Amino acid sequence: MVTTTAVETVLAGKKKVLLNTFDGPTYRLVSTSPPKNCTLDDVPIIDLSGLTGDFDARKAIAQEILSAAKNSGFFYIKNHGIPEQVIEAAHQKGIEFFKLPEKEKRKLTSNTSAYGYTGFRERQANPGETKDRKEAFLCHYEPEFDLIHEGRLDQVPADVRAHLPREDFVWTDDGDSAVLPDFKATVLAHWRECLALSRRLISVIALALDLPENYFDSLTTYPGGDFAINFYPGHGDEPVQDPDEVGVGAHTDLQILTLLWQDSHRGLQVLNSAGEWMWAPPIRGTFVVNIGDFFMRMTNDRLKSTVHRVVQHGKEDRISMPFFFGRDPPFSLSS
Repeated sequence: MVTTTAVETVLAGKKKVLLNTFDGPTYRLVSTSPPKNCTLDDVPIIDLSGLTGDFDARKAIAQEILSAAKNSGFFYIKNHGIPEQVIEAAHQKGIEFFKLPEKEKRKLTSNTSAYGYTGFRERQANPGETKDRKEAFLCHYEPEFDLIHEGRLDQVPADVRAHLPREDFVWTDDGDSAVLPDFKATVLAHWRECLALSRRLISVIALALDLPENYFDSLTTYPGGDFAINFYPGHGDEPVQDPDEVGVGAHTDLQILTLLWQDSHRGLQVLNSAGEWMWAPPIRGTFVVNIGDFFMRMTNDRLKSTVHRVVQHGKEDRISMPFFFGRDPPFSLSS
């Protein structure tokens, strides 16, 4: 989920990026210079191998995460514990899905929610930029998908059920109703791993904030768990017609944190404190993590939710898989 922005030109070499936040409109002056590559000081790589270690090991990781979350709001994680075969299976199923005929993909389009399949240039994260040059498939949290509620679904509160989106399509792997065999099972295997990792991350972030490690557990019993597979078609040998065209327009993420898996093709750009776009390129074996608006507000702006976007002007197709981790419904940023 995103907080949208709009862009207007102001001075030579700068653009005024207006942010539609929960506090009302604000803006950033953004350099029009070509994006530079981020450094490890900008977006560090944090090794999570000690996450299952003793208190001192977890505390050390917590301090690294806290530093990155306060500085740029973005960091890479490695040794995160999600099996490579689970990630790659979801990646390959995404490729298979987007290669299906349009008619087949449209069977998973919803007229009643923002989830399911969305076609090429059908979304626009930033009303001041181009429409998003991508296709996507999106799903969301369901208690039935969450292993911690296995065998206890009768205990799910009615108000949680009431806040879950309702689609008018059937996403299934069963028989002739399956758009793509094993698509749902493969995606949900990856989704569950992302959910479990997100819960582990917020426990160590709690430690970084000098809170009990289970401090956020009661807020994430039935959490936001939106997941997308994004497909950005490559340009091949054709020249880019519009140098300002975006894959996803400039925005911040709404919830607690985002886990992003990228294939081998770059596209993610992060806005630094100097108002310069930086490439955050794919690094094999890692996820990119960024802090969301809600977590920034919860921590009284101690952590940073940072503007970012996707620009895909390369020859090759690009796939990304973001997981947006949020708190239980309903929630407000005003308290």
